[in-house]
Amino acid sequence: MASGAEKQTDRMEKIVSLCKRRGFIFQSSEIYGGLNGAWDYGPLGAELKRNVKEHWWRSMTQLRDDIVGLDGAILMNRAVWKASGHEETFNDPMVDCKECKGRFRADQVESTPCPRKPSRSVKECEHEKTEPRAFNLMFRTHAGAIETDDSLVYLRPETAQAIFVQFKNILDTSRQKLPFGIAQIGKAFRNEINPRNFTFRSREFEQMELEYFCRAEDGLRLTDEWLENRLKWYESVGIPRSKIHILDVPEDKLAHYSKKTYDLEYEFPFGIQELEGVAYRTDFDLGTHQKHSGKSLEYFDEETKQRFVPHVVEPSAGVDRTVLALLCESYDEEEVADDKGNKETRVVLRFKPSVAPIKAAIFPLLKNKPELVAKAKEITSALRQEFRVFYDDSGAIGRRYRRQDEVGTPFCITVDFETLEGDKATGAKDTVTIRERDSMTQRRVPITELSSFIASALK
Repeated sequence: MASGAEKQTDRMEKIVSLCKRRGFIFQSSEIYGGLNGAWDYGPLGAELKRNVKEHWWRSMTQLRDDIVGLDGAILMNRAVWKASGHEETFNDPMVDCKECKGRFRADQVESTPCPRKPSRSVKECEHEKTEPRAFNLMFRTHAGAIETDDSLVYLRPETAQAIFVQFKNILDTSRQKLPFGIAQIGKAFRNEINPRNFTFRSREFEQMELEYFCRAEDGLRLTDEWLENRLKWYESVGIPRSKIHILDVPEDKLAHYSKKTYDLEYEFPFGIQELEGVAYRTDFDLGTHQKHSGKSLEYFDEETKQRFVPHVVEPSAGVDRTVLALLCESYDEEEVADDKGNKETRVVLRFKPSVAPIKAAIFPLLKNKPELVAKAKEITSALRQEFRVFYDDSGAIGRRYRRQDEVGTPFCITVDFETLEGDKATGAKDTVTIRERDSMTQRRVPITELSSFIASALK
């Protein structure tokens, strides 16, 4: 009998396989051997990822009047990273094995498998290792035609710094009052030595980050409020609170700028790992950039006539990690009977309709009946104006259902002869069969009500 760890490994392998087979995620540059730590999102993956980002953006900006958005540049003045401390301190301690030439994080040698003997950890390997030494994680490049020290720039390792250095511009133009936030979604880059666990730890990734500026006396209270807010958001996209572990980071483990940090960790098949951090960063960031730039980043309180550097609470989530968590959470297998009564395994992604890549699939019962095909395409064209839908006339209806189950489509709509000739029980024409993904139950719905039926499920 397989152990729990073996079952989880098997589950993860099935999810990775499904992601490639159905067009969610591909290895970057695969035809050239790939590039470790970089991934391409295929047609369905791009839709899923976009839905997650739009759900976050809507909850942060559209539904609130105290948060505005920013889309900062990936390349920034090198002085930003000097001031923030990234150029000097954004590094991991690394050790090299003198035998296999592998490079490993010094704080992970106990959990990292030896490349030559995966059953043993790097620490258990008897070969000589180098002393730990710092390895900066930022990608370096040059802006301009000449590669000199003056032209050196970095691919940003996080999106937060753009928010801090644009704080005054946004404050002046948006006329916000404390407390208020600046939200951003964007790519970040870290030269991870050991990318692993599929898309969980990559060299190129996307962040959903909020900097919520406040008075010092409100910082700890708002940190707790944002923790609860973020837990509710994960529930709203389909990740239950019961699967999220809250780590109240001990004081001796806090980053030097943090007064309080919560890590939200999800139960991935490969272990409990961080999804998001909610950190109270005090006034460190704005204070640091004010000092190094010589430009005021103070807030003027019109009521008290005081000027001060605001404190900030930062909920910072990973888009790719959230997408991976949704894939892991929604993946399911169950034994069902096929059309002939034989048992088969149904693979299904139980996405919430609001994040599902495809909201509905439309089928003509038979593709050799022009009148059924015409009506199905007419419905597809109409629904496409509001929702991401998919038309399919290939294969038996049962097979088409299974294909849509596997990509997480919540509804399948079949145009049959009763659509054209009228329901046998009621005589009503222009009705279709809607089959629900999770329960596999079917019902007849008037074509005129399809849009409202799908829209209600997305709420």
